[in-house]
Amino acid sequence: MATGKNPLFDTATTLGKILGFLGVSAICGVLVAGLLVPAAAVSGSTASGSIEFFDTLPAELQVDPPSQSTKILAADGSVIATLFDENRTRVSLDQMSPYIKEAVIAVEDSRFYDHGGVDTTGIMRALVSTARGNRQGASTITQQYVNNVLNSNLAAEGKEADIKLNGVNKGVGDKLREMKLAIALEKKFTKEQILEGYLNIVFFNRDAYGIEAASKLFFSTSAKDLTLPQAALLAGVVNSPSFYDPIANPENAKNRRDLVLNLMLNQGKINQADHDAAIATPVETKVTPARQGCAYAATAAYFCDYVLHLLENDPAYGATIEERRSKIYRGGLTITTTLDPNAQAIAQGQVDASAGANPDKWGAALVSVQPNTGKIINMAQNTVWLPAEGKFQAEQNFNVDKLDANGNDLNGLGGAQPGSTMKPFTFAEYLNEGNSMNTVLNGAVRKYPQTFPWKNTCPTPTTGWYDSNVAGSTDLQNAEEGYYRSMTVLDGLANSINTMTFATAARVDLCGIQKVVDAVGIHQGLPSPDGPNPQIPMTTIGNLLGSKQTAPLTMAAAFATFANDGKYCAPIAITAVTDQTGAQLPAQSTNCRDALKPEVARGVNYALQEVLNRGSGSLIQPRISTRTNFPIAAKTGTSNMNESTWVVGHTTGLATAAWFGDPLGNQQRPGQNITVNGKFYKGIDGYMIAGPMFSQYMAQVAPAYGTNPFPAPPSNLVSGPAPRPSTQSTTPAQAPTQAPAPASGSDNKGRGNG
Repeated sequence: MATGKNPLFDTATTLGKILGFLGVSAICGVLVAGLLVPAAAVSGSTASGSIEFFDTLPAELQVDPPSQSTKILAADGSVIATLFDENRTRVSLDQMSPYIKEAVIAVEDSRFYDHGGVDTTGIMRALVSTARGNRQGASTITQQYVNNVLNSNLAAEGKEADIKLNGVNKGVGDKLREMKLAIALEKKFTKEQILEGYLNIVFFNRDAYGIEAASKLFFSTSAKDLTLPQAALLAGVVNSPSFYDPIANPENAKNRRDLVLNLMLNQGKINQADHDAAIATPVETKVTPARQGCAYAATAAYFCDYVLHLLENDPAYGATIEERRSKIYRGGLTITTTLDPNAQAIAQGQVDASAGANPDKWGAALVSVQPNTGKIINMAQNTVWLPAEGKFQAEQNFNVDKLDANGNDLNGLGGAQPGSTMKPFTFAEYLNEGNSMNTVLNGAVRKYPQTFPWKNTCPTPTTGWYDSNVAGSTDLQNAEEGYYRSMTVLDGLANSINTMTFATAARVDLCGIQKVVDAVGIHQGLPSPDGPNPQIPMTTIGNLLGSKQTAPLTMAAAFATFANDGKYCAPIAITAVTDQTGAQLPAQSTNCRDALKPEVARGVNYALQEVLNRGSGSLIQPRISTRTNFPIAAKTGTSNMNESTWVVGHTTGLATAAWFGDPLGNQQRPGQNITVNGKFYKGIDGYMIAGPMFSQYMAQVAPAYGTNPFPAPPSNLVSGPAPRPSTQSTTPAQAPTQAPAPASGSDNKGRGNG
C-alpha cells in the first residue's frame, strides 16, 4: 500500500525535484554529512561547497549485467559443473514470489513507489532519529541498487579494493554521487526494472548473490516459489547478511523476519491471518550448498577442467588470463560440450573397476573421440579430484598433454610411453610406399649397428642402434624366442613382433614414417627445448617402438584417422558458448585434414582387426554377447619396464585409448611384481588391465556410434601368400610381454611389445 506523497520533499514532483535537488545538494550535503560523520561541525560554507560538488558529479550510471554463474553442459544439455565468482542466476520480476517484492519494499524502502530515487522525507526522519541517538539509514532501494552496481562494476574490473560499503568506507562525496545517480536512474528505468535489478544483484551470502541463488541456498527452492515467511526472512537478511544468516544465527534471523512481517502488516501488504501464521512458522532452512568449479562436477571432473583450461587459454575471451577468467566466472556463459554422459558413466565405471583396491596408486585412463568430427565423447580416469578416504586423489589429467600448442597450461600428465601402439604407423608407411602386407620378411635380424643403411630423406640424421658387439648395447629383443623367424608383415604387426617392425622400417624411408606420425597428430605430451608439444623424431630408431610420452587423447585421435578413411580430425571439446544475453561466443568446430591415403587407412584397419582376431589382442575381442561381435581394430602396447600399458583401437564410429600404468614419478616405477585389485602380476601388459577396460567399454558404447564393416583395402596391399595364424598360441602366459633392450647410442630406449 502506498503512503501519502509530500510535495515539498518528493523528488517525483516538479516542486519536489527543485527542493529535492537543493535538499540533496545543500541540505543533504550538510545533513547527510551529519548522518555519516555526526561529530563533524558542518557550516553554511560546507553546504555551498556541496552544491558546487554535486553539480560536478556524473549523472549517468553504466548498468552492466551483474556477475552471473557460468554453466558447463554435456552434449545432451545436462549440467556438468557451475562456475562463478558470485553465485547468481538472474530471473525476471514475474519469476519472483510477490511476497519477496513486498517484503523487501516494506523493510528497505516503504516509499519506493513514491520518491524519485532519493527520499528526502526519509533522510529528515533518519536525521531526527540520529539526533535522538538512534542511528537510522536513509538509502532508498534505488540508491542501494546504484551502490551495488558501482561495486559490481569495480569487481568486474578487478578493483575490489575500491568497493564502497555503507557505513564502512563511504564519504560525503560517495553518498552525494550515489544520490545523483539514483535520481538519474529513476529517469531512465521504471520502478519495476529497478526492483528487478536490485533483487538480482543484492548480496545475501558469500554463496548467494541475488534472490534466485539465495532461495536455492537457504530453502532449496526457486524465487517464484518462496512462501511468505521465507520471503520475509530473506528480505531481512539483506540488512546484515552475517548477523541475520538463518544458518549461523537462526534466532537473529527470526527476530528480523518477524520485524519484516510486522512492517508488511502495518503497511497493508498482508492481512492479520497471514501475518500470524507466518510469525508462528519456525525458521527452518533446507540448504543446497553452492558448489562451484570442476572439483564439484556432477560427472567428468577432468574433462570439465580440460574445457576450462581451453577457454582460459583462448585469447578470444580476453587479452590476459585475468580478463578471460573474469569472463568465464562472471559472464553467465553457457558452455555446451561434446561429452556423452552415458559413455562417460560407462568409461568411469571401467577405469574405477580396473584398479579397484589400489594402495600403490596405479593410474587408469580412458578417452574416446568421434573419428569424423574429432568430438571428445568421454574422458575418464581412476582418481577423485577432492580428497576422500580410500580413494586415489589427483588433480592432474591423465588423458591430455601438459601444455597446449602455444605453451599454455592444460593441467595434463603429459602422457606415457605408448610402446607397441606406435607400430601401426610404420606399417602405414610400408603400405603407403606400395608394399603388400603379405610380403614375407626376415624377422630373425636382431642387430642394427651404427652403420646400418637406413633410408632417411629427412634432414634429421638417423640415430640409435641395437648391437651386442658394442659396449652397453644389446641386440633387438622379442617377447619370446619362437618369433625370431621369417613371417609376413601382417603377421608381424598382428603379433606385435619387434624384429618385424624393424624389418618393415628397414624397407621404407624413415622420413616417410615421420610424415605419417606428424600427419595423424602424434607428438610428445611433455614440453622440451623444441617446444610445448615437440615432434617425435622417428629417425631415432628407438621411437619406432614408442619411447616418447604421448597422451591418450593424442593416441585416440591418431587411431581415429584410420577409422575416418585417412582424414585426421583434431580433438574438440566445446561446440557452443553463449553469454547471458544469448550472444554466440567463439567455440571449437570440426577441423579435419587429409593425413593418409584412404587405401592405406583401409589396409591398416584390415591388419588391426587381425590383432584382435588372432594376434596379441585376441583375448580382448569386444563382444556384445557370447556369440556376436562387430568389426573393430586395435593395437596393444607395453613399455620397456611394464610401467605403461595400452590398448588403442576403433570401430568406424568411435576411437578409444585405454591406458593403465604409473602416473607418479614420471613413469619410473616398473609394472612388475605388483598386486592390483587383489591380483598379482609378474609384469602387466596391454591386454591384462587396459585390454578389458577397452573391450568392455567398446562393447557397451561403440554400437551407438556405428560399427559398420571397414571398407576393404585394395588387393595390391593384401596380395601375396594368404596370411596364416602364428605357430605360437596366444595365451595369457605366452602373449608378448617383454620389450626390447635400449637402443644404445641414442637418448631413447627401444620400447615394445603389447
